[in-house]
Amino acid sequence: MTRFLVASFVVLTLIIAAATIFRGQPRAVELSTAAMPSLVELHTMAGVHRLPDQDIDDQSLIFPAKTKQ
Repeated sequence: MTRFLVASFVVLTLIIAAATIFRGQPRAVELSTAAMPSLVELHTMAGVHRLPDQDIDDQSLIFPAKTKQ
């Protein structure tokens, strides 16, 4: 009976310790992502709206004229 009581106390202590450790980690992630400016703010700071427009050819369907044999 005493062994069961000691084992139960150890397991309960480990569960409480694990819950305490893992509960603090998401807060650090939220704070680090909250400090990052949004994509719109980054574009505004870099002056992307002042860049000239460019035509980009779609080259995804370019095939060779002859097939090599």
